[in-house]
Amino acid sequence: MRIKNVLQYLEGTAARLASKTAVTDGQGRQALTFEALLQCARSIGAALLRRDLEGARVAVLMDRSPDAIAAMLGIWYAGGVSVLVDVSQPMPRMQAMLSQASVCAVLFDESHRASADALSPCALAFDDVSEEGADENMLAAVRRRQIDTDPIYMVFTSGSTGVPKGVLGYHRALIDYAEALLPALGVCEDDVLGCQSPLHFDAPFKEILSTMVLGATTVLIPRRCFALPMLLLNFLRENGITAIFWVASALSQISALGALDVCPPTHLRLVAFGSEVFPRVHYDRWRAALPEATFYHLYGPTEATGMSCVWRADRALDAGEKIPIGAPLDNTDAMLIGDEGTRILPCEGRESEVGELYLRGSCLTHGYYAMHEQTAAAFVQNPLQKDYPETVYRTGDMAAYNAHGELIFLGRRDAQIKHMGHRVELGEIEEKAMEYAQITDACCVYLADVQKLILFYQGQAEEREVMRMLQNTLPRYMLPRYAVRVEAIPRTQNGKRDRMRLLAIAKAQFETENKED
Repeated sequence: MRIKNVLQYLEGTAARLASKTAVTDGQGRQALTFEALLQCARSIGAALLRRDLEGARVAVLMDRSPDAIAAMLGIWYAGGVSVLVDVSQPMPRMQAMLSQASVCAVLFDESHRASADALSPCALAFDDVSEEGADENMLAAVRRRQIDTDPIYMVFTSGSTGVPKGVLGYHRALIDYAEALLPALGVCEDDVLGCQSPLHFDAPFKEILSTMVLGATTVLIPRRCFALPMLLLNFLRENGITAIFWVASALSQISALGALDVCPPTHLRLVAFGSEVFPRVHYDRWRAALPEATFYHLYGPTEATGMSCVWRADRALDAGEKIPIGAPLDNTDAMLIGDEGTRILPCEGRESEVGELYLRGSCLTHGYYAMHEQTAAAFVQNPLQKDYPETVYRTGDMAAYNAHGELIFLGRRDAQIKHMGHRVELGEIEEKAMEYAQITDACCVYLADVQKLILFYQGQAEEREVMRMLQNTLPRYMLPRYAVRVEAIPRTQNGKRDRMRLLAIAKAQFETENKED
């Protein structure tokens, strides 16, 4: 069967596993079988079509739940673009994002009725539209008109300027993502996936596609669990979770507080991590606690649909060795481009030169919605191809090949600074700080005007201890002027360290201090 629409996966799986649980909250409050998920999505799709919303951008203003996933799929059935909203955001930010996305309607649950009414004149209650029933002729007509490059979802990334950018994904890119990633990770129908990510980003596609394509079950883990590691580990055990695809900081939090020693989740057979650097001290603790589990390091940007590279942890790492990001997924090309615009290749037995990663293939999204200049700056002509148009994505990430020929991530291009005559990677300072067992997260910023490196960190360590430790591990030109303990490293809307916010804090505190000196 030729796949040109992601929903074909759900339809095929529901036909053979109708009564199996597709997605659940893991608390006994809400669960949808494959048949129920399919029928609910088709009912919502038909309801949107009856309101002349074919192909429209429709927001989902709902709590993180199985119903929210059904709402997203329902928008896809209407040929539309889903825009899932972070309901914890301030109203002005939601208004700005929905305006930028040209959203035509909002699907809401009862707890967000007032906000939905304020955001759109076309606010539709999930409970109402999900019960209207499907119109097979209308849905079939939409399917006949669709092609695999039609857009399907929009997720927002804050970017370096702090202005949200709507990344527009489409069917073919998501199909290729599923066909490449799931075999690479070895996910199977019997897996129970513990979903950590918020639904308004692209990260949950790993779990959602595993469910739609293979028939695995997705369990949406309550956010409160991640504040209490023992509660989280008990939740995983009680729900029979076999696989997790989490940001590295979530794993670090568990190991830093000693929960692995008390309640090791030995039922996990697959652990994949990514989105940020996983400190070796915590990676090693997880490997020691789960010697039978298979570990994967995932790398990739939202602009390339999600994860683009994978490394299977099938060998022991040397002391101090960076965890590789490995090799590109099938049908994706990860090009390492040097300063001269030429491609850097692996060097047998030694590390290669450093370059910037460019990604090539049908994994690329359509770019940033209604932001043509930003799209043109990031989605560029392939520098290695001069004879015909070929778009590649310039990630802004610096990388190299290690002695094994595996890609290693070295930091952001915009996080590399010049200090005391040396090129300094802020990420390297952060990695060194997080080697300290009592530090669970760290973010370093640079005040160029006063030439100060400021390290913000999260954990139990005293600031004086952190500075003493760094003095023993970093050269003088890389030493922060101050180490500042904070309750929690702030995060952007997509869960990454909010370096811009910390930079503003550092400027307010330490530039003033410098003037007073």
